Amino acid sequence: MLRFFIKLFFACTALGSLALGILLWHLHQDLPDVQQLRDVRLQVPLRIYSADGKLIEEFGEQRRIPVRLSDVPPDFINAILAIEDVRFYQHNGVDLRSLARAAVNMIQQGDRSQGGSTITMQVARNFFLTRQKTYSRKLNEILLALKIERELEKEEILELYMNKIFLGHRSYGIAAAAQVYYGTELENLSLAQMAMISGLPKAPSTINPLTNPRAALARRNLVLSQMIGYGLIDQEQYKQAILEPVTARYHGAVREVRAPYFAEMVRIQLLEQMGEDAYEQGLQVFTTLDSKMQDSANNALRDGLLAYDQRWGYRGPEEQISSLDITDIKNKRHINDLQSALVIETDDEIIRLQLANSKDDTDIIELTLEDFKWAKPSLKHLVYGHPPKLARDVVKVGDVVRLDKQENGWKLAQTPEIQGSLIAMEPDDGAIKALVGGFDYQQSKFNRVTQALRQPGSNFKPFVYSAALEHSFTPATLINDAPIVLDDPSQEQAWRPQNDNRQFNGPMPLRTGLIRSRNLVSIRILRAIGLDYALEYVNQFGFNLGRNARGLSLALGTSEVTQLDLTVAYAALANGGFLVEPYFIEHIEGAHGEILYQSQPTLACRSLSDSKCQAINSTIKNSNGEFDFVAEDYDNAPHYRLAESIIPERISYMMTDLLKDTVRRGTGRGALVLKRDDLAGKTGTTNDQRDAWFTGYNSDIVTSVWVGYDNPKSIGEYAARAALPIWTNFMGVALEGKPSHSLAQPEGIIRVRIDPTTGLLAYTGQKNTTFEIFLEENAPSRTQRSYGSTNQSSSQEVRPEELF
Repeated sequence: MLRFFIKLFFACTALGSLALGILLWHLHQDLPDVQQLRDVRLQVPLRIYSADGKLIEEFGEQRRIPVRLSDVPPDFINAILAIEDVRFYQHNGVDLRSLARAAVNMIQQGDRSQGGSTITMQVARNFFLTRQKTYSRKLNEILLALKIERELEKEEILELYMNKIFLGHRSYGIAAAAQVYYGTELENLSLAQMAMISGLPKAPSTINPLTNPRAALARRNLVLSQMIGYGLIDQEQYKQAILEPVTARYHGAVREVRAPYFAEMVRIQLLEQMGEDAYEQGLQVFTTLDSKMQDSANNALRDGLLAYDQRWGYRGPEEQISSLDITDIKNKRHINDLQSALVIETDDEIIRLQLANSKDDTDIIELTLEDFKWAKPSLKHLVYGHPPKLARDVVKVGDVVRLDKQENGWKLAQTPEIQGSLIAMEPDDGAIKALVGGFDYQQSKFNRVTQALRQPGSNFKPFVYSAALEHSFTPATLINDAPIVLDDPSQEQAWRPQNDNRQFNGPMPLRTGLIRSRNLVSIRILRAIGLDYALEYVNQFGFNLGRNARGLSLALGTSEVTQLDLTVAYAALANGGFLVEPYFIEHIEGAHGEILYQSQPTLACRSLSDSKCQAINSTIKNSNGEFDFVAEDYDNAPHYRLAESIIPERISYMMTDLLKDTVRRGTGRGALVLKRDDLAGKTGTTNDQRDAWFTGYNSDIVTSVWVGYDNPKSIGEYAARAALPIWTNFMGVALEGKPSHSLAQPEGIIRVRIDPTTGLLAYTGQKNTTFEIFLEENAPSRTQRSYGSTNQSSSQEVRPEELF
């Protein structure tokens, strides 16, 4: 009988071993290929940088900063090993002691939380398995760990663990955790901080220093105890670390440049080209944005819109809180750095407030009369110089208001209802250097540079004037600034256009008509050159104006365009007549620094001596003929494409000369504060003052500013006051330290002395004369004496029909 049981025992053991062997063989066959870990692609967020390498934005669900094991401080490695797997370098992937302790704990306590997992087993679980606590998963985890240990070095396994492990608050890997909790690099962490992060893998979502500081502290101290217990630190290090307070606080990605509208443009383009994978590949996108210019654009637009808003008076508080409980407004976010505050006391000349984010109830801000003197119920008080209101007449106790922090203290403010936008671009290649799409991105994500269709008003006139110059008009051509009644197909009834001041000045040179932005002059020019010709001509600048633009009101800028298109069109005037394609991504690097994409922008090539032009493998045509060439080192040269020449360089030069005069003595005179001689530009104010524009440039940069309401209504001001100051504030920084830069006068243009009242050559001894530029073939050749006597023949005749 005993012999039977012995045989039965060995038979069962053999069958069990066979069954286990078959099970293990089956499970082993289904195990993934561990070699995938050598080429693992960690989910690293998309990062967008300015041209000078400053972080603009980070996109992606997981914050991860891959790190080499050699770059991890030894104390950090020891802290992780002490708490997670102190025998890591002794076992083969599975620590039988740890598994035994976990099994005993499960039998005694009925608790499976102690899994006995080694670091290698955690790598297996994190890369290949789920976190579901089942016996089959644990068996697969063990088998995978053994396989990983056979095929990878210990250092490779530990590096994978340190980069993959989740550590709470969207941080994956120890380098990301160092940034999230302490806002610093690994090498700058203290021993206590390293221990804190090392203790997080056990329960990163619930036991971390932000969610549960007390539990996180206890876990940190356990790590330190383990370290001294295993002899990994000395007594002095332990004492110093154990006494260190918890200093962790949340640190978002350190954005060094504020350009959310621009970043969104980049994100959308990448998403269209690469799909959702763009968020996880660790792409580093280097853009054309200039951080200094962007900061200037942010400040100029913000200050300009706040100044406009305050010129039109105080609208009252955002809300009223009768309880005076500051916690009621704790969640009110900043709007472009305007902070919420609660009025807690007023008297005749003082307002006392508490900031919504104040940590101390005794932290009170006092505003004096100077800090809120603008806050009057209407503009008339400013116009007529009425004395300031008393403090208690401006605000009341319980009012929730906005404050603006300035260098000399706080000022009362309010969130502007007005909106605005700014874009700056290099005219030679279309690189966008600065872009602000609205007052505050979180308040409104609508990008007014690229998405808003608005009427440009007189900002559009230069393109009609360019068409006229190429149609044999000259800057000296006389056009009548006089009333006119037109049967315009685009209007329901007879159209009687007006100048903005309702006055008329009679015949004037084309140059003067542009300088003074005379609507009647523009309409007569358009009627003279013809709608079909003009529409075809202006569309060359990149506009897409269709049937709705086929009316004489085209001359007044009544067709809707985007600010981006308008800026591209002005760039053609600034660069010698080339249509460049705007771009904002310079190049894209992969997770390991490899170049995945390099832009190939269009380039305005005016001269073969330009080094950039020598990188174009193309045929370039100019007035002297055709030239074929290839750069000697083309593979390493910047790759450009030849921009299309849409208007002659001579026309762009003449148009720029006219627009320089608009700055010197016309509606753009406000730009003279910059004290430069190379600025050209044009204001634009639409009907009923619904839109205010200023677009201006030199040969280095073209910048456009728009101000208006999203739901169009009168802003009550002309562009010279609403938009131009924003432009000058920006350009003052953008051009700081840069020499004057204008296009050289091309061949085929001459400058002659003329009689400004006739446009003819001045006669010898004439006093009332001026110099004017002409295309060589259109220059006047006739003089006109006093009292109407003339000599010589003339190529410029006074046109009939009341000077058009």
